[in-house]
Amino acid sequence: MSPTSSVPPAQRPRRRRILSLVSKREAARVSRLLRAEVIGGVIVMIAALLGFLAANSPLAEGYFTLRETKIGPEALGLHLSVGHWASDGLLAIFFFMVGLELKREFVAGALSRFSTAIVPVAAAFGGVAVPALLYISFTSGTPGAHGWAIPTATDIAFAVAVLGLIAPRIPPALRMFLLTLAVVDDLIAITIIAVFYTDSIQFAPLALSVIPLALYAFIARTYAAQLARSTWGPWLVMLPIGIVAWALFYASGIHATIAGVLLAFLVPVNGKQGTQLAETFEHRFRPLSTGIAVPIFAFFAAGVAVGGASRFPLDPIALGIMVGLVIGKPVGIALTTWVLTRFTRAELDPAVSWRELIGVGALAGVGFTVSLLVTELSFSDPGDADTARLAVMAGSVIAVAVAAGFLVRRDRPRRRAAR
Repeated sequence: MSPTSSVPPAQRPRRRRILSLVSKREAARVSRLLRAEVIGGVIVMIAALLGFLAANSPLAEGYFTLRETKIGPEALGLHLSVGHWASDGLLAIFFFMVGLELKREFVAGALSRFSTAIVPVAAAFGGVAVPALLYISFTSGTPGAHGWAIPTATDIAFAVAVLGLIAPRIPPALRMFLLTLAVVDDLIAITIIAVFYTDSIQFAPLALSVIPLALYAFIARTYAAQLARSTWGPWLVMLPIGIVAWALFYASGIHATIAGVLLAFLVPVNGKQGTQLAETFEHRFRPLSTGIAVPIFAFFAAGVAVGGASRFPLDPIALGIMVGLVIGKPVGIALTTWVLTRFTRAELDPAVSWRELIGVGALAGVGFTVSLLVTELSFSDPGDADTARLAVMAGSVIAVAVAAGFLVRRDRPRRRAAR
């Protein structure tokens, strides 16, 4: 007989169920976002594959020449290579969408309630700490140690796209968990980039950036209803202001993609008008992010010539990244979740098994977009950078294979039962 069997049910300590769905409205919004991420993930996969093939084909010379071609106004300090524009310019649009989703989650989504936020937030930190420690264990005492943040990121578009392919019938609670986990992971990555990958700060342009940011916030809050109904307002009014803020952030030395996050945080997301404006921005700018910005970045970032300057796969940098993504991510996420269920009153939703949770943790090891961005910020040596890029791509592929091993076989009985 268990110790609690003689205790009346009303007097037993109430356990908090975790990894369960929230409101129907929130679930519907998440479903729409997941469908968009699946499409985006497929597009990014194709773009990355094309970039890798171009770098290892007779087109390689033209590809690398294009990537290094400089364009932009030199007088403003914006005479940058095409590849640089892709990582610092276009990717700011992606981070704007990340910031918008972050704010919606914290204001009105799963992260607004402690009971639904504690597990994915804790799991996200575990999924960052363990890969970073594993990477440092391989590279400690070497210049490569500066890349410790590379294996800590999760690419939500890739991860959700792969999840839809290998386990389409996985419990909705786990889909919500993966999305929330990745959103928190993005916030951690943004913080890491801002704090640890900023060499020096120019305070004059940083101070000037307050002007367009304040103007952006004023217009977004004062004219939310008009902007939500306008076809061209977001493009002709808000986008130019955002570009000015981005340019000042770039001049300040802080990575310019952070400007995209701050601009998103200034958009109201609650109340009728705020919700409509946030949805309008998402409708207007997500196709630009999903269909243009991130694929172009992936096309140029994935262009690594095999057998070139890289020392893949036995270099400590490569081993640290691959072990961090493939082992560190699922171990950090699953271990943190286990600790919460073991030492608190939280418990897993009955529809979720530990096998599936580990599989989703392994899928979080797909770190493509942000990991490649951190790679560019970490290494100036071409050999180190190419080694890291190949390790990110290889580690992400292996992570998918590991996730499939945990999720695909588990998904088959559900399909048979459905028939």
